[in-house]
Amino acid sequence: MATAEAPEFTRARWRKSSHSTAGNDCVEVTQGGDTYAVRDSKNPSSGHLAFGGNDWGTFLAAVKRGAYDR
Repeated sequence: MATAEAPEFTRARWRKSSHSTAGNDCVEVTQGGDTYAVRDSKNPSSGHLAFGGNDWGTFLAAVKRGAYDR
């Protein structure tokens, strides 16, 4: 998932997920080249997870099937 080669996203244009809820379950995403990143919109300075293209697709599929639901 996160790689040492991941680009720096400090100047990236982050966008809030269209699936964020009013209950503050919000994430933001950005893309830099072939790398995607996701972070907590309530605490953006806490860091991000970065994924290469194939890993990003795998991560999204897992999210959609509820693998990370509490």
